[in-house]
Amino acid sequence: MGVSPEEHGRTSTADDEAFQQFVVPEIETMLRVARTLTRGTGEAEDLVQDALVRAYRGIAGFDGRYPRAWLLTIVRNTHLNRLRRRRPELLDDPDADLDRVARHTTDSTVEASVVDVVIDDVVQQCLRELPRDQLRIVELVDVAGLTYREAAEATDAPIGTVMSRLHRARKRMRDHLLRAGIGPGRSRR
Repeated sequence: MGVSPEEHGRTSTADDEAFQQFVVPEIETMLRVARTLTRGTGEAEDLVQDALVRAYRGIAGFDGRYPRAWLLTIVRNTHLNRLRRRRPELLDDPDADLDRVARHTTDSTVEASVVDVVIDDVVQQCLRELPRDQLRIVELVDVAGLTYREAAEATDAPIGTVMSRLHRARKRMRDHLLRAGIGPGRSRR
């Protein structure tokens, strides 16, 4: 016989209501971020599902402040834990190894194929030349639409670091595009 939610000091109805209020509206954002972490739609969906289970288990302890940041931290930590289970050596330096794993992960979805065709080669080259830490912030802020605070929570970096990396990445991209003849005051020939 199991222990009821009430015996744990919380009501299941309150947890369900909190989950509906704070978690459900953020599922699409969680999925976008998970796609940037995993590079595959199926794996991203699995990651979000695992994170949702963890969020439900922890909802009673959530104070209601910054739900997106809280959930993206859960997504990131769940992803790291999944990688560590597959590859125990990731315990040494998870961020460096995450970068290496991401470089070797391929995305064979139809969506990725269409995007590859549509995106200009110059922009793709520019993104490939960004350092991984800057690229990650561009993906979170400019692609997934997260705020600086949310990106900071998702990457476990100070907000100033996020802002700095994004500034440097955008400047690098702007300079690259201008050198390629793309940008204000220049015409593509």
